[in-house]
Amino acid sequence: MKANTEVADAAAVEQIVILSRQLGDPGLDYVILAEGNTSIRTADGRMLVKASGVNMAGATAADFVPVGIDDLLEVIADPASDDVDVDRLFSAAQAAHGRGRPSVEALLHAVCLELPGVNAVGHTHPIAVNGILCSQDAALLTEGSLFPDQIVVLGTAPLLIDYVDPGLALARVVRQRLRAYTNEHGEAPKVIYLSNHGMFALGGTAAEVLRITAMAVKSARIMTSAAAFGGVRFMPDAEVTRIHTRSDELYRRRRLEISAVDSGAREAFHG
Repeated sequence: MKANTEVADAAAVEQIVILSRQLGDPGLDYVILAEGNTSIRTADGRMLVKASGVNMAGATAADFVPVGIDDLLEVIADPASDDVDVDRLFSAAQAAHGRGRPSVEALLHAVCLELPGVNAVGHTHPIAVNGILCSQDAALLTEGSLFPDQIVVLGTAPLLIDYVDPGLALARVVRQRLRAYTNEHGEAPKVIYLSNHGMFALGGTAAEVLRITAMAVKSARIMTSAAAFGGVRFMPDAEVTRIHTRSDELYRRRRLEISAVDSGAREAFHG
């Protein structure tokens, strides 16, 4: 059993490094400098989360800190907990593993990884997405669907959160909103948009997180272009439901979900 756990955790390390490097590719404009962070669930119930101050484009295995998901959730759930308790927890994780300090967004990653079916998370600040999130019309990102592939990859109901101070306060708000969302929809959202901040992609795998981020960015670019040509026109609700439930699109979604990280990313990791 121990050997199996070690193999699984080694795979998780490889996947999170690949994902981080891909999301951090300067040519994509998803993040710059040390922006953004990523996480992945490990076989022992913890998560690996990017250390604060690390540039994702050059991330290595040593740049990810193991943190107990339940430990973070306990702090979030306790109304008496504050930033001092978070600091103590992060300092303990840093000391225990001799690595960097977990990103402040580790709390929000734990809230996302708490959800059934979510095993990897990517937080980025894409220029195309933030251009809308920092506008008066940020709600457009969740008001409808623009084209069929957006529905297949992102689902029909992304979640938008008004600006909240990153850290403990944001994690508490998002946890409450996610519980209401899953009660209403029966599943987790694929995307959480944070006004004046950025986006979180929630996936069953690291590869799915990359696909979700790429599609969210494409959708934002199309929305911006549409706004310049007379305004955004969403698909009719009946057509959105049709795409979301038709058998061929469900098959295509399953095929995407089981696909592996592309070979080019693996070459970048091993290189």
